[in-house]
Amino acid sequence: MIKYDFLKYQAQTSPYPLGMEVSHAIGSYIYDTNNKFYLDFVAGVSACSLGHQNKRVNDAIKKQLDTYSHVMVYGEYAQSPAVQYCKLLVAHLPKELNKVYLVNSGTEACEGALKLVRRVTGRSQLISCFNAYHGNTMGSMSVMGFEERKQVFRPLLPDVDFITFNNEADIQKITTKTAGIILESIQGGAGFIEPTNNFLYKIKKRCEEVGALMIIDEIQPGFGRTGKLFGFENYNVIPDVVIIGKGMAGGMPVGGFIANEKHMDLLSNNPKLGHITTFGGHPVIAAACLATLQEIVEKDYIAQSLEKEKLFRTLLVHPLINEIRGKGLMLAILTSDSEITNQIILDCQDKGLILFWLLFEDKAIRITPPLTISEAEIREGCAIILSVMDKIHTKAVN
Repeated sequence: MIKYDFLKYQAQTSPYPLGMEVSHAIGSYIYDTNNKFYLDFVAGVSACSLGHQNKRVNDAIKKQLDTYSHVMVYGEYAQSPAVQYCKLLVAHLPKELNKVYLVNSGTEACEGALKLVRRVTGRSQLISCFNAYHGNTMGSMSVMGFEERKQVFRPLLPDVDFITFNNEADIQKITTKTAGIILESIQGGAGFIEPTNNFLYKIKKRCEEVGALMIIDEIQPGFGRTGKLFGFENYNVIPDVVIIGKGMAGGMPVGGFIANEKHMDLLSNNPKLGHITTFGGHPVIAAACLATLQEIVEKDYIAQSLEKEKLFRTLLVHPLINEIRGKGLMLAILTSDSEITNQIILDCQDKGLILFWLLFEDKAIRITPPLTISEAEIREGCAIILSVMDKIHTKAVN
């Protein structure tokens, strides 16, 4: 009955949603209404960074609910959870990144960052990468590098150009007309592609030469998933603006963008209210953010992500696996064929393991479990993957 009403009354994002009827979730497992449990190797698409029902996060939410919830639009009242969170976050960032604007989602953070670079530079041109994904609202879609997904929604923002990720010749497209370039520290939807040959550093150097600003999207890689608190820290670069979301609140809806205070303060004058939001910095969500960040930086989860990556790479060896891309607990298995990928994902769910697709690379299998996943759970999930692959491979060769 739930699934019927789900399809009838709730708008869908694709013709064929998985439609699992969720009963509850705890730790690394999700349970359906038939009490079947599933090991979660996706973590709400990287959002549930501390797993499901993390006690520290839940306690912070409950305590804040009993204190106060929404009281005033963003930026008017000093509310302890948001202030404490921004202060702690800035303490773990390079000194240049010292002011945080809290919003409701990653795509809203992208919108704010795009406005900010135009406001700072007085220029209009934006540059993004082919196969980039930064969100799905109109501004974010304008810098999405995948025409098939946005053609029917045109016209979008004007004066947007694209380069190829890791193509150094394209860096020269950044000129004195460019307000900013936006890049993911690891390209997500494209297939978890890492920057190579100091690509991000060279982008920043070019931006400095021409007076453009560099936006780094940390919505997926951020908050400990890649062996650093933020992905850009792996690649010898300090961006001008950082976009955050997904894993920053233990599964609660949130986003933010971070920049130098001299830049961020421009959004508050000439004109006033240059960027506004009703629910950004919501005290209950901010309490979840604070608890999540405290847990991540106080425990050993960031370093553990690299050790857990090694275990995944050691276990996941199979003729159907062409390559494993990514870093830490942001990994993608690449097969030779999208149909094989589809079958692996669906058969693994039947066997109690949740995997998922990537947006633009149809041969990729997403592995983004909670940072809290145990070695035993990694072994359990990988055994399911290998057993499914064995069955598919045996059938193919016979």
